[in-house]
Amino acid sequence: MKPPRTQQFLGRDSYRMRRVMDAARILPLFGLILLLLPLMRHSPEFEAPPTATESVYLFAVWAALILAAFLFSLWLRRALDQPERRADPSDPIADTDGKED
Repeated sequence: MKPPRTQQFLGRDSYRMRRVMDAARILPLFGLILLLLPLMRHSPEFEAPPTATESVYLFAVWAALILAAFLFSLWLRRALDQPERRADPSDPIADTDGKED
């Protein structure tokens, strides 16, 4: 009889941290697309939208990108700076090298 098959499991915290890191890497590209949208939607056949509207849009996107980058940095700093549990040499339970004394 075959032994039961173990499922591969990724820790929830490390999975989320990797997804946040991916989102932080994609943020500049996403911001570039958002900043170029007014140029892409402008057609020479129609009248240009008011400058005030475009300025407010660009400022809002700029502020949102700064806020998103700040939040990503806080989240990643908190996740990456967590102290790992250090093995105490006097603790017999922490000895996980698999050797018998």
